[in-house]
Formats: sequence, C-alpha cells, structure tokens
Amino acid sequence: MGKLARKAISHAHRESRPRQTLPLSPQELSELVGMIYEGPLEQVPWKSALDLIRRYLRANYVTLILRPPAPGQPALMVNAAGDRPVEREALYSNYYEFDPFVGLPPDRVFTGEEFVSNHKWRENNPFYLEILKPLDIHHGMGADIRTDDGVECRFRVSRSRREPPFSVDDKALCTSLLPHLKRAVRVHSHLDLVDSERKLYAGTVDRMSVGTVILDESGAILNTNRAAEQIFDEHDGIQRAKTALQADYGAENRELQRIIKQALVAHSGSNPAVIEAMSITRPSGRARLGVLIRTIPLSDWSEGKRRPSVVVFIRDPARRSEASNEMLRRLFDLTPAEASLALLLANGLTLDEAARELNIRKNTARAHLRSIFSKVGVTRQTTLVRVLLSSVIWLG
Repeated sequence: MGKLARKAISHAHRESRPRQTLPLSPQELSELVGMIYEGPLEQVPWKSALDLIRRYLRANYVTLILRPPAPGQPALMVNAAGDRPVEREALYSNYYEFDPFVGLPPDRVFTGEEFVSNHKWRENNPFYLEILKPLDIHHGMGADIRTDDGVECRFRVSRSRREPPFSVDDKALCTSLLPHLKRAVRVHSHLDLVDSERKLYAGTVDRMSVGTVILDESGAILNTNRAAEQIFDEHDGIQRAKTALQADYGAENRELQRIIKQALVAHSGSNPAVIEAMSITRPSGRARLGVLIRTIPLSDWSEGKRRPSVVVFIRDPARRSEASNEMLRRLFDLTPAEASLALLLANGLTLDEAARELNIRKNTARAHLRSIFSKVGVTRQTTLVRVLLSSVIWLG
C-alpha cells in the first residue's frame, strides 16, 4: 500500500479531530495522478484510483459511469464503495431519467448544492427514493467528461448524511484531477478499440482453425490462440517446450529454429522481413502440419522488452475450419441438409465420406449436391469447394 493510501486511511479513522480534508502534498498528488493513468490497464478500470479518492474525501461511494444507459443496454459503471456490496447498474438504468445530475456542463466539477438548489427535490424524486436514500447518499459532487473523439462518461462522489457537504477544498481536489481523468479515459477508449479489433481478427483466425503463436525478441512464446493450443495438446509433430516452440524430429526442429532465428534477426535489424514455410512430420502418420513463419514489423516507436517479434502460423489439414451453417444457408439459400453437406465438402470430405457422416444414402447426397450446384451456380464439385472456401462464411 502506498503512502497516500495509508495517509488517507489514517485521516478517515481520526474521529477525535474535526472532519476536514487535509491538502495533498505534491508527492501524494503525483501518486494519485499516476493511479489515474494506470487505470486503463487494471482489470476493473480505475478501481484503485477511485477507491483512494473515496478514502481521502471520506466518501461512501466514488463512481465512474463509463457508458450511460440506453434503451436495451444497462449502464457500465465502476464503483468504489469499500466493503459495501454494490449493485447499482440495474437500478441506475431503471431510474436514470429521474437523475437530476444529468447534463452537467462538461469538464467542470459541481457539488449537489450548486446544481440543485431546491432541497425539496428529495421528497418525491424516484431517483433519490429508490437509489440514493437506500445507499445513504446525501451529499454529491461530480463532473461530466466529454472527449474530442465522442466519449462521454460521468464522475460522481457521494457522502453519507452523517458527513458534512463537500467543501471548496474537496471541489478543488477533484477539479485538479479532472483533466488527468479525461486524458486517461481517452487512452482507455483507444485501448478498447485496439482490443476489440484484436479479438475480432483472432476470432476469425480461430474459426479458420489456424494456430497462431506469437514469439518475443528472444524466441519465447508470448501468446497462442485456441487452435494452436489444441494442436499442442495432441503432442503430434510440434509442441510447446517450456517457453519455446519445438518440432518432434531433429532435422525439422533444426530447420524450424533456423527460420525463427532468421526472422528474429530481421525483426531487430535492417534485414528484409522473413516469410518462410515448412512442413512438420507427425509421428501419428497423419497429414503433415503446414507451418508459416514471418517477421512482425517493428513499430518506429516500439519500446520495452518482450515485444511481439515473430508470428508462427500452424495449419493442420485434417482439422476442419469452423463456419456458420446458418450463414451458409442465408448466403446461398440452401436447406439445412444442403448446408451441412456443403460444409463437409468444403472441409475436404468426399461425397461418400460426407454421406456416411450425415448418415444419409449416397443417392440422397447426390440429390442434395445437384440442388447445391443449381443454387450456388456451379457445375463441378471442385468449383463448389473453391467458391465456398473463398466466401465470407468462414468470417462469421
């Protein structure tokens, strides 16, 4: 626990002295600002910073509403409430329209007394009666944050009825923190976008049953996808050896390590990027694994160690790609039986093999195939497979 956290807790438990907010030292303020910028990297964003603000301001709740509620979509909130159980998202979404603290002028801190001068609003306001009063929220302070790229979120601090209203010093502290919180929210928004794109592409590669292994600048494994882990679990040709990638047979493993080393050298220097492929023999006798190794381009501003440096793609020709039966039906107007047959053919099965897997007669399979030909607009099975493999069904 940092010095700031210890001091904040100490202040909160000094019941014998008058309750007042003590000013932060430059070092303490720097520590708190640092927590705000580290917030986007936390599993629950900004949980540590919000909890420290709550302790220092003697608040019962500090909340960051990252996404206001919308029709059919609840609010996304981060709550710092100490040991109190908090389930405010559903309640807030249900009574959001009655919240008097919506629509604050952006990037300015207000106390509840400044924004709602008529204290009688508590007497019949459903938002107060159903949410604030049961949670012992009596005094409020907060700000609405709007970034240039369209992100809107709300920062709220509250105190119990037993505490005094927020002071000028309390407001000044939040005002000093607000610009840092706004910048950190922009960083979080950008990281969220990058993460969404990464998951989209990773999911697409997974559905195509392509194993992906990311190596750092030393050749150690940084990350693997689900398809790669499934291939490793078979212990049949290639596997994870502690933190490294290793082929089962000596000559193939030496070639694999040579290409990886060549790609790492290209990544760290001015050598041309490496894109090489090889096949890996499987002790089980099944079809060889196809492996492609390529350099990951180094960003002009990359820093630190354990950077993604090389990617290894592994393809098992016996492993079927995942595609949506429903999407195939919609794309080519196929029946469920026709779509099931078409997917098996696209995954490399013969018509006889597909008929056996579907437990249908060969004549029935031929009838389905003729109908598929007509709907897809082809006359040969090889052309059908090519059309299916190049279609969008593997992306869904």
